[in-house]
Amino acid sequence: MTRYFSGDSISYRQIVSIIIPILVDQAFVVCLNLLNTAMISSSGVAAVSAVNMVDSLNLFLVNVFIAVATGGTVVVAQYKGSRNDAMASKAAAGSVCAVFLLALAVSLTVVVLHTPTLNLLFGKADTSVLSNAKVYLIGCGASYCGIATVEAVCGALRGVGETRSSLFLALTMNLSYVALNFLFINLLNMGVLGMVIALNIARYIGAACSILYLIKGNSSLHFQIRDVFRADFVMLKRILFIGLPFAAEQMFFNGGKILTQTFIVQLGVLSMDINAISNSITTLFQIPANALLLSTVTVVGQCMGRRDVNDARKFIKSFIGLSSLSFVLMFLIVIPLFSPLVSLFHPPASVVPTVFQIVCITGLSQIPVWSFSFVTPAALRAAGDSRYTSIVSMLSMWLFRVVLGYLLGIVLPFGVVGVWVAMICEWGVRGFIFVMRFRGKKWYQHHLIDN
Repeated sequence: MTRYFSGDSISYRQIVSIIIPILVDQAFVVCLNLLNTAMISSSGVAAVSAVNMVDSLNLFLVNVFIAVATGGTVVVAQYKGSRNDAMASKAAAGSVCAVFLLALAVSLTVVVLHTPTLNLLFGKADTSVLSNAKVYLIGCGASYCGIATVEAVCGALRGVGETRSSLFLALTMNLSYVALNFLFINLLNMGVLGMVIALNIARYIGAACSILYLIKGNSSLHFQIRDVFRADFVMLKRILFIGLPFAAEQMFFNGGKILTQTFIVQLGVLSMDINAISNSITTLFQIPANALLLSTVTVVGQCMGRRDVNDARKFIKSFIGLSSLSFVLMFLIVIPLFSPLVSLFHPPASVVPTVFQIVCITGLSQIPVWSFSFVTPAALRAAGDSRYTSIVSMLSMWLFRVVLGYLLGIVLPFGVVGVWVAMICEWGVRGFIFVMRFRGKKWYQHHLIDN
């Protein structure tokens, strides 16, 4: 541990204290999402398909908020590394302000334009699916300000290494969501409407707790609520220098995922069900790796705040290696549990073999390629190399995943499996490009903050 996860200014104990709460958070998020999908499956295939269909759009939008919040994480982490606590506090306030205003604008747009949006993207879906999707999309749009506030606060806390606090806030929101889902869906039989009521209550509980904690319970950031309402354009520029390219990347990247989702819609309700169940199960493989990805941003950001490139290089290699090993472990855990996991969704018997095929292909493919494709750009972004990572991600998505997904899934007779294979191929291409960037010197030559 000391050899791979200790440096001149940070020890492996500090790194472990950053990783463990994020790991617990990711485990809860994935498992609770799995449980929520299983709950809504009791309302029928149309409800599951509607939720999964709209969630592809939700992922597109929420990841834009997370992208801008990540800009805040990087700036806060670099100020923390340079031991400038006053500027770290201002960066946190600027992040909360920017993410909230963005979420408010997106929320109003989605609620007003929900019908043309669904007709444009998923107009070929069954009438019953579209009916449920309208209810779910309006409800999700109303909740965006809540989730955006939580993400901004948690991002700032991760920047200073307070991952336990971000874990507590995330758990408050997610456990509330599951409990309310059980009430509205299973006990009151309210279906998709019950799900969106639970979602809004839980996200705004989380937002209220997040702001209250920053003001009253936090000692690292010395957060002042008045700083949120004071426009510090220099600070916003630093946050958006990282956040905007990443947000653009997320828009194009997840836009490509939505387009591939429309390919699956063309294949029918059963293919949509296969995709929804496969998505839920394969995210289990990524629990430790996603925790390491988020930890990388904090650790590398603090290293670059001190201009310690050698430590940054060392930790990036260590995080990539550990992430790849985690996929081996998760594959050995998840595959034996496949039958009880898939039974949670009450699927038609005819779709189970295809789901198993997708889960196995994805689980094995993630071992050699996922970490290079996702952990590496997270580290480069933490060093300020946001523009390069965003351009590569956007181009690889549209030139490889979308084109190859259409070719394999629609033109050739591979169906939904072909769409997943195209995604895995795209991971490999972008992972190779990011490794080449990491081996050079340009990624660490950005000066995001004034030391």
